[in-house]
Amino acid sequence: MSEPRWVGWARRIVLGFLALFTLLPLYAMISSSLKPLGDVQGDWHWIPTSITLRPFIDIWKTVPLAKYFMNSLIISGSATVCSVIIAIFAAYSISRFKFRGRGIFSVTVLSTQMFPGILFLLPLFIIFVNIGNTTGIVLYGSRLGLIVTYLTFSLPFAIWMLAGYFDSIPKELDEAAMVDGNGPIGALLRVVIPAAMPGIVAVSIYSFMTAWGEVLFASVMTDSDTRTLAVGLQEYSTQVQVYWNQVMAASLIVSVPIVIGFLLLQRFLVAGLTAGAVK
Repeated sequence: MSEPRWVGWARRIVLGFLALFTLLPLYAMISSSLKPLGDVQGDWHWIPTSITLRPFIDIWKTVPLAKYFMNSLIISGSATVCSVIIAIFAAYSISRFKFRGRGIFSVTVLSTQMFPGILFLLPLFIIFVNIGNTTGIVLYGSRLGLIVTYLTFSLPFAIWMLAGYFDSIPKELDEAAMVDGNGPIGALLRVVIPAAMPGIVAVSIYSFMTAWGEVLFASVMTDSDTRTLAVGLQEYSTQVQVYWNQVMAASLIVSVPIVIGFLLLQRFLVAGLTAGAVK
């Protein structure tokens, strides 16, 4: 039975408003990044009266953006790699083996996502400081400390999602690999991981995005040498001036890796989220 014509028009109108709601801020960001500072601070014009690329040049001089970019790339990439590796083995154990406390462990892992992140800020700060004072391992104010922090954020969701994805892969594939002489680890590496690649990519994107745009913990756990992009953007605002055009230009530069990665891996992300959520 075909739907009434007015339903189709209503759907188009709603989608049009949603697209407009999404694209207007993006247009404002792009147009502001191409304006001189005086035009951004003055009366707003939807069509720029003068266009300049100077903000994209000045952003690297006003703030050490290249250093912050490298810090974010190292921290987000390392946290993602560690999270995915640990989640693969943990999820495989939950999916393929029966052991005492398996159900409690799964529920506990998922329940950690119910607590707001700010509850862990002070405990992590105290733990990092005490570890540094006791062992000499510097976690507070270091990249390693922030990597560990972001690992705790993304790991529970990664384990839960990959466990659901592994459950959708027939166990007969593991058994066939073991008949060929592989052990459980060999079956995981040679059979399960290639079959679960969409889910692994989806988890990787989620972990990277979680670390890339996080502000609260990065503003407390870093110093001037380990500061990330999300915190470094605040330095375009001083006591006497806010460089709005440079803020918009830097925001576009920060968004480029996420947008490119999402566009390239979109089909894996959709497939991974869909299959991992079935269980």
